[in-house]
Amino acid sequence: MSKNGRLKVALLAAVVAVTGLTTAGPALAAPPAATAAASQTQEPAVPTDFVTLPASPLRADGPQQVTVTYRNPTPTTTTVAPQLLVTSPDTGPFLSPSDVKVERRTGHGCWMPVRLGSQTGTLFTDLVGAQRALGAGETLKERYRVTVLNPRAGGTVEPRVALYG
Repeated sequence: MSKNGRLKVALLAAVVAVTGLTTAGPALAAPPAATAAASQTQEPAVPTDFVTLPASPLRADGPQQVTVTYRNPTPTTTTVAPQLLVTSPDTGPFLSPSDVKVERRTGHGCWMPVRLGSQTGTLFTDLVGAQRALGAGETLKERYRVTVLNPRAGGTVEPRVALYG
């Protein structure tokens, strides 16, 4: 075979290989799953459901305590996360994180500040850091203290529990 013929065969083989990979799709063209998964950071889990607990008005007359309680009714361990929402009145003004202070009671009885996020007038506690495994039949009991810092602030305190899986 001539040099020109070998070049045509090599070019044809390269075209077939590239065409084969592109028609096979990303499954064959991508690196093995174990390698890809190991090189990426794991995304936080997304809740599959929420259990809404009774709401109460946001009170400006002093700190109010809110207890988030949830019993795992399943026969398996479930990942849960307690969360507080503090919603603004429908007519405004919208709350900002500087209007309210939220604290969580630790197992040692101390109050630790909780950072609040804000979206469209709703303040919320972080779900990712609050996640925990709750065994079959176990009960979650998380205590919060909500203090209004802006006397004009109004709204509703809405506790809930995020369920994962």
